[in-house]
Amino acid sequence: ELKVQNPELWWPLGYGKPNLYHVTIQVETPEGLSDQKTILTGIRTVTSTVTKTKNSVRRDFFVNGKRIHLVGGAWVPDMMLQNDSLRIARELQLVKNSNLNLVRIWGGGVTPSDLFFDLCDRLGLMVWNDFWVTGDTQGEFKGSPDWPLEGHVFINNVTSSIYRIRHHASLLVWTGGNEGHARKPLYYAMRDSVATIDGTRPFIPSSSGFAKLPEGWKGSWPDDQPSGVYSGGPYTWKDPKVYYELVEKSPDWVFKDETGIPSQPPYTTLPKIIPNLVWDNKAPFPFNDTWGYHDAATGNGRYDLYYEEMVKRYGKPSTMEEFSDKMQLMNAMGYQGIFEAAQSRLNETGGVMLWKLNPAFPSVIWQIYDWYMLPNAGYYFIQNSVAPIHLQFNRTTNAVDLVNRSYKGHDNLIAEVYVFDTSGKKQFSAKEKLSALPSSVIKLKALANWKQTPGVQLILLRLFDKTGKLLNQNTYWLENQNDFKSLASMPEASLSTRILSSIVEDGNRVVTVQLQNNSAPLAFFTRAQVLDQTGEEVLPSYWSDNYFTLMSGEQLTIKVRVDSHQQKPVSIRVSGWNVKEMIVPIQY
Repeated sequence: ELKVQNPELWWPLGYGKPNLYHVTIQVETPEGLSDQKTILTGIRTVTSTVTKTKNSVRRDFFVNGKRIHLVGGAWVPDMMLQNDSLRIARELQLVKNSNLNLVRIWGGGVTPSDLFFDLCDRLGLMVWNDFWVTGDTQGEFKGSPDWPLEGHVFINNVTSSIYRIRHHASLLVWTGGNEGHARKPLYYAMRDSVATIDGTRPFIPSSSGFAKLPEGWKGSWPDDQPSGVYSGGPYTWKDPKVYYELVEKSPDWVFKDETGIPSQPPYTTLPKIIPNLVWDNKAPFPFNDTWGYHDAATGNGRYDLYYEEMVKRYGKPSTMEEFSDKMQLMNAMGYQGIFEAAQSRLNETGGVMLWKLNPAFPSVIWQIYDWYMLPNAGYYFIQNSVAPIHLQFNRTTNAVDLVNRSYKGHDNLIAEVYVFDTSGKKQFSAKEKLSALPSSVIKLKALANWKQTPGVQLILLRLFDKTGKLLNQNTYWLENQNDFKSLASMPEASLSTRILSSIVEDGNRVVTVQLQNNSAPLAFFTRAQVLDQTGEEVLPSYWSDNYFTLMSGEQLTIKVRVDSHQQKPVSIRVSGWNVKEMIVPIQY
């Protein structure tokens, strides 16, 4: 009965604008208006298909008929189940700023508030919603199929939750839980309720293709097929080449909905969560027992291996600050490898998702930003990796690929490739003109004549449009034996930093910063921070780029936004792996 002519459609982040409409529903009686309700919603379609691959099945999701490559991660509830609206808004803004397009509501948690879904609608973030079943405590893994005991309460919650959030454009899919299945009456209650009460988006049995449905049970709705998505990690740090091998050969990486790495926060967070930072050399890694309360354990995340791999690559740290700085290199390389490997086969994989995005409590693993909403370096390497159009070094082919995640074609692009040694001496450079078809991966010829030589080499990639505007930049460090200890002896670089503007935009402070490398060495792993009048970093701060590398003479303009509820930003600090620190005041 309701027809909208030529509507402005709702699109996920990276694929278009998340257009929304206010819809007011009124009930009138002969006596007049009886009741009314206004909702904010988007107009879009969601469908899903299953494709048989060589060794498994892959699920694909479509919004408005366009296949969407899902990149995101799990959202876990606050350790005290707090529902702080300002914190939720800030965290979801951090997710959007990372260029990830999906948040998965983990089945071991709770369904978030209406505000959460309202914000996801506005930000263009898709939501993958598990019902409240997890193999950790229910079903076929560790718990009992009798749980939850009060099945009628569970079913009532399913029904009321579908009614409550089904109008949200951001809601992409319902699942029967995390890594397992509830007993049959509860499973069918979820499946049938989605079909009858919603009916506009799919239901899949579980966020784990390893959990097989019992014989005779119906599969996903409406196609009656397997989930086609797979958890199971790895959850420990891996060399980026490993992720390329997994994507190429492992049947579960056709759609990986859970993988991740330990992800040490920058040093400034450590004194806030660990009161005694003295190392205990008798521990599996040189910290004290307090770290165990923050997930630094030898279990599934294997923090000991994370530390050992860092020492093997970058050398044993002598201070806690040096330890944290070297761990940022591990974070950057690890997260870059996960996402770039998956999208190296953009149209042969359904997506990749992290365990997990947000911290439930002050932790040192499985997060892209910490409890204080400070991103680690891996966050910004994700931001770069899943940008709508992106240059990346393929760890399998040793070639450069142009990945166009969007459905917009690009003509007259210019790719520049540079290879340097640690002294800043340029060993190789190439330039290539090319175009990008929608949703495509194109292999460049730019590195065809390059041969990797002994020692650490840094590969810098730059992508420009026809006007010379920088669209994407990327950095890698390579060594045949993964021995990067010589990075510690890189000559010092110095930058000039200018504040181009400081304006109020939509009630928030936006500062534009221009940096230039005025020295001969590379300015490697350069970090920018916005500070308040006490010298503390303003958090969260939403940077357009960070932890970047600049060639001699190269200039880069970046922006940072801080919201109006935060401390007033008064200066910008610029530092880096081999960069002389400087602090520049913001003029008002």
